[in-house]
Amino acid sequence: MDFNASLRRAIKTGTVILGQHNTQKCIREGKAQIIVLAKNCPEKFRTQLKSYENLFVHTFDGSSVALGKACGKPFMVSTLAVVDPGESDILSLKRA
Repeated sequence: MDFNASLRRAIKTGTVILGQHNTQKCIREGKAQIIVLAKNCPEKFRTQLKSYENLFVHTFDGSSVALGKACGKPFMVSTLAVVDPGESDILSLKRA
């Protein structure tokens, strides 16, 4: 699986929430199927995520700048939540 291609497809055809505050809200509402964190995501946020049960977290092998670029955005993205993968196979990360 090409993570970047799968992520772009999920953003284009599904529902992906960007940013720490929006991701946290999405988790509290029980909508997030998978969380993606940049390698340099703040440790405080990582620690907060550990308090949630049955939450799959994938660490992106790159910085928030690289994750933003992978999303096709001209800004940094430290975390995102996939609510609906659309036509993407990004949820296959859960089985890997």
